[in-house]
Amino acid sequence: MVIASSPTPQTLPLKVRWEKLPEDYKLPNDPVDNITQPALAAALTDSLSQAGRIADTALTLTNYGVCATVNDRIVVKAPDWAYVPQTTVARAEIERSYTPRLEGDIPAIVMEFVSETEGGEYSSKPTHPPGKWFFYESVLQIPYYAIFEPVSGDLELYRLNDAGRYTAQVREENGLYWVESMQLFLGTWQGEREQRQGYWLRWWDAQGQLLLWGIERANQEAQRAEQEAQRAEQEAQRAEQEAQRAERLRAQLRAAGIEPTD
Repeated sequence: MVIASSPTPQTLPLKVRWEKLPEDYKLPNDPVDNITQPALAAALTDSLSQAGRIADTALTLTNYGVCATVNDRIVVKAPDWAYVPQTTVARAEIERSYTPRLEGDIPAIVMEFVSETEGGEYSSKPTHPPGKWFFYESVLQIPYYAIFEPVSGDLELYRLNDAGRYTAQVREENGLYWVESMQLFLGTWQGEREQRQGYWLRWWDAQGQLLLWGIERANQEAQRAEQEAQRAEQEAQRAEQEAQRAERLRAQLRAAGIEPTD
């Protein structure tokens, strides 16, 4: 499959092919910049999973190669996090990398977490190897691109417009970004998870309800169970007090020479 883009001031026409990565292609084995990035990515996936929003055929990508052949040269980028609504091949076929259109949907959203190492999140370099911004916008044409700075909590969200260019999105009145392709709000949240205190990316549903992590859901269930146990204990105490009052009344009636009827 070949998709040609119209010429723009930034680049010549592109020839894009969606081909499976050759088995002998050596993928880069670069380590992640720091331990924060995997934790941020896992948190995003965790809440989606807990809410039942990851279908069996969906795919979440964390520092995982997304491929395309651009002007006859293979390009592989590994976003810090991305969500693919549906894959069309067996999971074993995409163990090394993922090629959109050939093996499933274009990602609904892609994210990069800014680190101390310059990662080129804003690079629109069109020549090989292309910059991340250019690859996500002009080659893959991913509907949403989020750039998150974990230390400051700054979040930018860009949406692909009708002209095929990313435009900055404005937060809704609730302070969150609406992500149409996910049917969810995206925003920042400050707190602790896995011994990391700081800013996190979180999902909220269309009604503005926070999608919980597994540990939060477990704590919520534990609190609910404890409250139920307390209510049951209070009911048992009330029943015992009622029985004691009834027994005292019967004793008073007998002392007065009256035999209780019940």
